Amino acid sequence: MSVYANRIRPRLIDVTCGATQAHPHRERACAGLRGRVLEIGFGSGLNVSFYPAAVAEVVAIEPSDAAWRLAGGRLAASAVPVERAGTDGQSLPVPEASCDTALTTWTLCAIPDPAAAVREIRRVLKPGGTLHFAEHGLAPDAGVRRWQRRLNPLQRAVFGCRLTNPVADLLTGAGFDIRELDEFYEAGSPRPFGAQSVGVAVAP
Repeated sequence: MSVYANRIRPRLIDVTCGATQAHPHRERACAGLRGRVLEIGFGSGLNVSFYPAAVAEVVAIEPSDAAWRLAGGRLAASAVPVERAGTDGQSLPVPEASCDTALTTWTLCAIPDPAAAVREIRRVLKPGGTLHFAEHGLAPDAGVRRWQRRLNPLQRAVFGCRLTNPVADLLTGAGFDIRELDEFYEAGSPRPFGAQSVGVAVAP
């Protein structure tokens, strides 16, 4: 892994994804989390302050050591115990049906095989468990989608993620039932970068 990807990119993501405009979406995604929570793409711990009181513990999956170090202060201030259980969202070292709820925020875009990651999330959720998500992805408008495809190489080079994930299709393709879904463009962001999907999906 390059110096940029290992040391600089995690700090860039900590700043950009920690922007105030993302807070309402994080709060919405975290609402309703309870019990033992699987969080894929824990990053620098930007969701920690939004965990509701019903969260008993968090099983964190995070590939970046630098991001985990950046999370140190947030972890120290958290009343919720967080364990870094693994580094690969596509192959979770977590027993089947062992988590009550799961959380992803702007994570699936960075996983090489997001469909595999969503199948793994479903595997480790208890029946009736819920996946809470805030993700950017494929825009609903054809013109914006064309720009997303053009900009994907730049997005991948700078942030290590893609703009064109079909978020809802990934969830239903893994067998989730979508309970809530709000698709919109982030106010103040260029549309190719600001197509958001926030919601809740249920594992049958």
